[in-house]
Amino acid sequence: MTDKTMTPEEVVGRLRSGMTLGIGGWGSRRKPMALVRALLRSEITDLTVVSYGGPDVGVLAAAGRIRRLVAPFATLDSIPLEPHFRAARESGALTLTEYDEAMFMWGLHAAANRLPFLPVRAGLGSDVMRVNPELRTVTSPYADGEEFVAVPALRMDAALVHLNRADRLGNAQYLGPDPYFDDLFCEAADAAYVSCEQLVETAELAKAGPPQSLLVSRHSVTGVVETPNGAHFTSCVPDYGRDEAFQKLYAATPWPEFRARFLSGGSEQAYQSAVQAWHEEER
Repeated sequence: MTDKTMTPEEVVGRLRSGMTLGIGGWGSRRKPMALVRALLRSEITDLTVVSYGGPDVGVLAAAGRIRRLVAPFATLDSIPLEPHFRAARESGALTLTEYDEAMFMWGLHAAANRLPFLPVRAGLGSDVMRVNPELRTVTSPYADGEEFVAVPALRMDAALVHLNRADRLGNAQYLGPDPYFDDLFCEAADAAYVSCEQLVETAELAKAGPPQSLLVSRHSVTGVVETPNGAHFTSCVPDYGRDEAFQKLYAATPWPEFRARFLSGGSEQAYQSAVQAWHEEER
């Protein structure tokens, strides 16, 4: 069996400007933020990002790295609209392809199954069709003759996801309440990189949770990175909840100031130390 362990820098070393990059998680929940921060330390830009958007989208948009965003939303959950995404969108800094949540999911399914599209009812009778004039409809070839939206496959060059536990082979497990479609992101991408809170032996995965928690299989994973607290400031239940105080700081702080204080240290450890220092100041 192949040991697929990597560092965040090694993952980013395999990415290129102009790629289509999928980012797992949902809003401000279990986002692979350590990998996103490593991406920010690189020169990679001109990305098409596919995401149930949260601060991953926000920081990449603020840094000018996104050319096109494909997403059903960009939110911080407790803060409804991601502020840096909003600023980028209002300034015209990125192009947005906005799908209904169900359409987005079926686009992932289509890509994971190597299909060009899937027919769905979601989107019909809504402004989704108006704001996405490139979308097409198809008619059932059977007697019903029903019309569907042909949701295109959301194929990706690479995907980044974060889970609670993983082994060195690429099997990964979520221990919280929701898988957030991370398995589909991995299967829909040409290469998939999993960060995790803790690397464990394969046998330990079976002890930690029920079989259905073994979400991501090694066959769809290119590399594994152990990044404790790697989803910060998003939640990674049950390991930790969202850092709401720090999220509020992020949302309220001008991007150049936030970047200078928390993202200029050159490593993930420097970021974590800067966050800890801020919390100590606030006590």
